Amino acid sequence: MNALTIGKLRGLQQCSTPHGAIALLAIDHRNNLRKALHPDKPESTTPDDMVAFKTKVVKYVAPAASAVLLDPEVGGAQCIATGALPGSTGLVMAVESTGYTGDPTARRSGILPDWSVAKAKRMGASAIKLLVYYHPDAPVAADIEALVQQVAADCIRADIPLFLEPLSYTLNPDGQPPKADDKKRIVIETARRLTSLGVDVLKAEFPLDIEAYPDTSLWADACAELSQASAVPWILLSAAVDFETYLKQVTVACQQGASGVAVGRAVWKESVTLKAPAQERFLCQTANLRMNRFTVHFR
Repeated sequence: MNALTIGKLRGLQQCSTPHGAIALLAIDHRNNLRKALHPDKPESTTPDDMVAFKTKVVKYVAPAASAVLLDPEVGGAQCIATGALPGSTGLVMAVESTGYTGDPTARRSGILPDWSVAKAKRMGASAIKLLVYYHPDAPVAADIEALVQQVAADCIRADIPLFLEPLSYTLNPDGQPPKADDKKRIVIETARRLTSLGVDVLKAEFPLDIEAYPDTSLWADACAELSQASAVPWILLSAAVDFETYLKQVTVACQQGASGVAVGRAVWKESVTLKAPAQERFLCQTANLRMNRFTVHFR
C-alpha cells in the first residue's frame, strides 16, 4: 500500500464507515442513465431530468452510505447546493469523460474538458475517481497507464486520495466478450499493473464470470488472488448485476480481503421507471435498506 499523507488519510476517513470500510453509493452515471430514463428515446433525456433523479437518489439513499460518487457534469454541484448530500457523507468526484474514444479494441479514456483534480478539491471532494477502459494486452495499455500516473500526480499535489475504476473489454474484433477463463486473468493483471501507479483505492470488477463459474469456492479463490495482486485496498463494483447477486459477490469478496463496495444500479435501478410518489417510496424504503445492508455488513 502507498504511504498516505495526512490529506489523503483524512479524505479516506471521510469516505469510510467508523470501522474503516467503504460503502460507496455510485450515481455518477451519465450515458447509461440517459438511456435508462428514456429507453426508447435517450436523446430526449434532458440534463434537468438527470439532475432531478440523481438528487432524489442522493437525498434518500446517501444517509445509509459512507460516501457518494457523483460527477461534475450532471448533479454534483446540485446535490451539494440543495443539501441532498449530507455534510457528514464523503464525496467522491469523477474526473473522466464518459465513454471512450478510439477503436473498440483499443479504447482511450480522457479527463473532462475544463475539469481537474484541483477543481474537484475546491468544491469539497473527499476523493477523486478516475474510470479508464483497460486491457493489459491492448496496444494503448501504456497510454492508459500514463493517464493514471498523470491523475495520480495531480492527486498527490492536491493531497487527495484517488479511486481508480478500470473496466475491462474484449480485444476480439467481432465484439465477442473474452472467454470465461480469460476474465480472471484480465481483472487480476489489471490490478497488479495499475495499483502500483499512485492509486489509493481500486474499484474492481468481480474477477470471475459467475455464470460460467457458479461454484462460490472458485469465487473465493479468484477474490483472494485479486487481494494479493492489488497493492492497495479494493472495493467491489456492482457492474449492473441485480441486488441479490451482488450481495453474494460482496460476501465472498469481503471474506477474501475486499474493503467495501461501490454500488449503483444494484441499489436503485428499479426506481428509474417509477413515477412519484412510488419512486420516492422505493428510494426511501427499498434502496435505502439495500444500501444500509452493505454498511451494516462491515460492522
